[in-house]
Amino acid sequence: MAAGRTRYIVSYDISNPKRLRRVHKTVKAFGWSMQYSVFICDLDPIELLMLKQEIAEIIHHSEDSVAFINLGPPAHRGRECFEFMGQQTVLPTSGPTII
Repeated sequence: MAAGRTRYIVSYDISNPKRLRRVHKTVKAFGWSMQYSVFICDLDPIELLMLKQEIAEIIHHSEDSVAFINLGPPAHRGRECFEFMGQQTVLPTSGPTII
């Protein structure tokens, strides 16, 4: 895990199916899917900026919503702040896979 990375939860609510697919594909390139519209992304500041710029070009800002939740460093709070009920999701242990 590279220094300088921060773990984010990226979650979205997109009102149009075409934009929804595009946002899903974009976020998937930067992170790991927990659920369909919820991702864990371990990003450095440049990757975070790139992700936000790509999403900003896709969404309709008056109709869609995207949340970036900062969980802190992946090895510390970024792992410890998760609590599951039911089947536990295995959390990623490394940084992003950018395609």
